[in-house]
Amino acid sequence: MAADLFSAFQLNDLTLSSRMVMAPMTRNRADGSGNVTPMMVTHYQQRATAGLIISESTPVSAEAVGYPYTPGLFADTHVTSWLRLTNAVHSSGGRIFVQLQHCGRISHPSLQPEEAVPVAPSPVRPSGRAITYAGMQDFVTPRELMLEEIPGLVAQFRHAAELAKRAGFDGIEIHGANGYLIDQFLRDGSNRRGDAYGGSVGNRMRLLNEILDAVSEVWPARRIGVRLTPENSFNAMVDSDPQAHFEYIIRELGTRGLAYVHVLQGDMSKRSSAVDYRALRSCFAGTYIANNGYDLDLAKQTIANGDADLVAFGLPFLANPDLVRRYRQGLPLNTADPATFYGGDDAGYTDYPFFTGEEASAA
Repeated sequence: MAADLFSAFQLNDLTLSSRMVMAPMTRNRADGSGNVTPMMVTHYQQRATAGLIISESTPVSAEAVGYPYTPGLFADTHVTSWLRLTNAVHSSGGRIFVQLQHCGRISHPSLQPEEAVPVAPSPVRPSGRAITYAGMQDFVTPRELMLEEIPGLVAQFRHAAELAKRAGFDGIEIHGANGYLIDQFLRDGSNRRGDAYGGSVGNRMRLLNEILDAVSEVWPARRIGVRLTPENSFNAMVDSDPQAHFEYIIRELGTRGLAYVHVLQGDMSKRSSAVDYRALRSCFAGTYIANNGYDLDLAKQTIANGDADLVAFGLPFLANPDLVRRYRQGLPLNTADPATFYGGDDAGYTDYPFFTGEEASAA
């Protein structure tokens, strides 16, 4: 019998209520110190019927920050505030992993301690502009991360993994995607290093492997996921051979017994794809989460065909806290309001309505 999108799924020792995952979405609703706010607690609790929630990207240190009003996980106050959120999700029957990240060159001196220049694998300036507290500002040329700094960076991820346990999460996802620091190391358009962390794909993967080794001292591998974007051009990213490079990366990750790999398929900026994702999926024996532009019909077909074990939805969950019910029962969807995606208050965040039997409308 073909798998069903709405059936329960056994993610190693975690039972998920369905194969529908709420994708990580930066919404910029934390306070200025990186603490979770009450409206964030409400937002996530409203969506606890997802089989699994993956939190918005969460910097592992002050140096890892790349956007205003994003929640952190490197201070005791962060732990306390996240614990309120995870308790709320669990009290509503949900499961939640935290996505740990470092923005690398996709930051700005105004967001860094002492207005330092952001770090990257190589001093390659990305095109585009940074979002800062003072508005949009041009990206700067990053400083190349020195070899002697890498162990400290790895330790930041380990520390954040420790805090994630204290904060009540069910697991962690390492953010190796979308043009942030780990992805900057993985792809050869941004990694021009000539040392042990550059050159071959195995070398470019070294930082990710060292981070996984470190966090695996805190969490069992079955509670650790990794997110990847083989060809997404977001944040000025390119790679000379994403098919071959990411087949290697995913095959190597498959030796670790991880909870999952979470792959954003295609290029969300161009809505095109030059990678064979079925071939990538075949390289990984564990749980595979597919993401990027899925609607109900495509998700059901993907699960039934075995092209993914779980499907992650972004915008549909953003606008529909009861998305699982709406999809299961064929109910109409709320329409997302792009004007309220980033920053602000409860408008477009906690006030999207649940379906009540009348025609649903945008908040």
